[in-house]
Amino acid sequence: MEIVRLSLIGFVLGITTVIPGLSVGTMAVVFNVYDRLINVIVPNVKKVLAAWIFWLPMVTGGAAGIIFASKIFTVLFEIYEVPTYWFFIGVIAGSIPLIYSKVRNESSAIPSVPSIILCILGIAVMILMAVLKPGDGTVIYTEFTPRIFGLFALGGALAAIAMIIPGISGSFLLLVIGLYQSILKAVSDGNIMLLIPVALGAGLGLLLSAAFVRFLLSKVPRETYSAVLGLVSGSVIVLYPGGFGNGFGIIVSVLCLLAGFSASFFMGRQKK
Repeated sequence: MEIVRLSLIGFVLGITTVIPGLSVGTMAVVFNVYDRLINVIVPNVKKVLAAWIFWLPMVTGGAAGIIFASKIFTVLFEIYEVPTYWFFIGVIAGSIPLIYSKVRNESSAIPSVPSIILCILGIAVMILMAVLKPGDGTVIYTEFTPRIFGLFALGGALAAIAMIIPGISGSFLLLVIGLYQSILKAVSDGNIMLLIPVALGAGLGLLLSAAFVRFLLSKVPRETYSAVLGLVSGSVIVLYPGGFGNGFGIIVSVLCLLAGFSASFFMGRQKK
């Protein structure tokens, strides 16, 4: 049963990877697997192999989710864009109480001053991203050259670093640097030659960023989660679709918002 649960979580994280504005780190926090994920991303082969029962179902589900999203989900997202955004906003909002429980002091319901400052800074970063949110790229690279190899490897590394930080979307960063459509098309077409540099860069980026996050969680856990709380809360601003839609669509959007909130909120209570 645990393998099925981890596979489904991986599938959702895979879908999240493809959608600009949605953070894989945020969803990992929502499903309470974030700490385990960054602790298994290490250069120690023995430690990685020992934890295969955790990461293998998630990797398998994640790969399936990426392929599914690259071929189908982006189309569905366009058709039901507003309700889908509200569902994910609900999921994120419902996870905030769980994250907050890791921030506040046990002796007081009020977080420390450094925690409050870091949370505000996290929200400010997401507001800045919302302001700078660009349109999609126009140049699509489909041919393999040494220049494209380096460009895609760099894009994969930057996206992986952003992806592991809750609140930051790796695909959004690819959108910013103009590689999103190219990589999405490479995944959809199964262009292995173009995906190899992306995978190599992403692997290096994951190792570096996971080590940094592990260091922060071991030294300043409350302050780290305070920044995560700000980034996660601020991601709602980036995802805000501009309204609930029109007519019957308003009811659907509200129901999606409530469904997403309920799912993550009650899951968070169980995990606590």
